[in-house]
Amino acid sequence: MRWKVALLTASDKGARGEREDTSAQVIRELIEEELIGDIVDYRIVPDEQDEIRAALIEMADYFQADLILTTGGTGLAYRDVTPEATLRVAERLVPGIPEAMRAFVSQRSRHGVLFRGVCAIRGRTLILNLPGDPKGVHEHLMAVMDLLPEALDQVKGMRGGQEQ
Repeated sequence: MRWKVALLTASDKGARGEREDTSAQVIRELIEEELIGDIVDYRIVPDEQDEIRAALIEMADYFQADLILTTGGTGLAYRDVTPEATLRVAERLVPGIPEAMRAFVSQRSRHGVLFRGVCAIRGRTLILNLPGDPKGVHEHLMAVMDLLPEALDQVKGMRGGQEQ
């Protein structure tokens, strides 16, 4: 089964066309190669809760993505609001996934504890926040990549590829 994945970048500079979205490219490669997924929607929005929230709702409800990966807006800066926007659209939380990411990355760098990303479920869509830099994206996503198929199966109401 190929997963439908939406990709959302939260970046003021990216939204203005002032910065290349290299983190999204890392995510795209990992999704296609490791998760066997297809990108069904991709967009860049400024670091504004309302815009992030609206994009997440559309990706989950209209595009019916199995997985939405966000990049950016997960640090401590004033404009870093992606976790808050994600929580506003969430129906349920999955705290273990970001906990596993923080634990894995913190083994390599103490800065891993500064990552504020969350993981949530909206309908039958799993939403996972990732950092905004390519190295951080790779480390955080690879920390849980092996868990994602099982998590997606469960969110979709599947067991071993069969609907329950």
